[in-house]
Amino acid sequence: MTLDHPWTEPPRPGTAIDVAPGIKWLRMPLPFQLDHINLWLLDDGPGWTAVDTGVGLEDTRALWERVFAGTFGGRPLTRVVVTHFHPDHMGNAGWLAERWRARLWCTQAEWLYAQWAWLARDATGVERRLAHYRRHGCGEEALAALGRRINPYPELVPTVAPEFHRVLDGDALVIGGRRWEVVTVYGHAPEHACLDGREARVLISGDQVLPKITTNVSVWPEQPTANPLRLYLDSFDRFRPLPADTLVLPSHGLPFRGLHARLAQLRDHHEARLAEAIDALVEPRSAAQLVPVLFRRELDTHQLGFALGETLAHLRFLEEEGRAVRLVGDDGVHRFVKA
Repeated sequence: MTLDHPWTEPPRPGTAIDVAPGIKWLRMPLPFQLDHINLWLLDDGPGWTAVDTGVGLEDTRALWERVFAGTFGGRPLTRVVVTHFHPDHMGNAGWLAERWRARLWCTQAEWLYAQWAWLARDATGVERRLAHYRRHGCGEEALAALGRRINPYPELVPTVAPEFHRVLDGDALVIGGRRWEVVTVYGHAPEHACLDGREARVLISGDQVLPKITTNVSVWPEQPTANPLRLYLDSFDRFRPLPADTLVLPSHGLPFRGLHARLAQLRDHHEARLAEAIDALVEPRSAAQLVPVLFRRELDTHQLGFALGETLAHLRFLEEEGRAVRLVGDDGVHRFVKA
């Protein structure tokens, strides 16, 4: 089944498109190969609620100023909701909250991770992260490149809001008289919040369900024994009750209908990746050696970090299922082989 995209073009920078009554779509630039993020404005009666914020760079803030002057129609921003702590989502949350005296709403784990990511930039922290990549087979050239951009978070998130309103799974946010239920999902971020507007048949999916690219699911240095791919795939069950004609508002790509078809595609994608990985493990291989098997294209340093994390996520999934075994060599490198 192909997905139905009601809009074939995104809004122009600094402008908004109505995607449903009381819901506007903004798009902001990103300084990566994935060059954009979608943000959502919800009509909240006397003001507006923003869902996600873009990176905290001057060009993004200039576009926000155009939105304030035009789209806001003289009304204030009264609430900032962030789906998760990644810089393209959290980057302007502190700035927006301070500028408008608005409160940040997010899950507790995402706010705490934002605080940690903002602070984790000393030499000891960098060396710990490089030790993780060395352990999984990265050579000196790759380590040097990764070391140069080991924590770009503070550049993209200049400030983190010093306080927040905690949202929990199942909470109902009443925004503009409409009920949005918080659905927490896992694998991509610690406690990612999606917003289910069941009455309007709309789902703000954040990064958890994207229409074209696949969500990054990675093992990161601070949690080396995690099994995020299992968490990610299990989270699909949270969307099972949603109607087939739900309009999905993703953080990247175009809004679409066909949620359940897309979830099936994503399951198939990861099953294929797992099969490719296990086929390659006829002899012991590190995660770094497996990256070219799962990512058959040239990767820049930014992409390499994500590719290594995602390769490890597939290896941890296989290891926990008993389909692969981890071997630690005399050189300290962790390699995996088919069980």
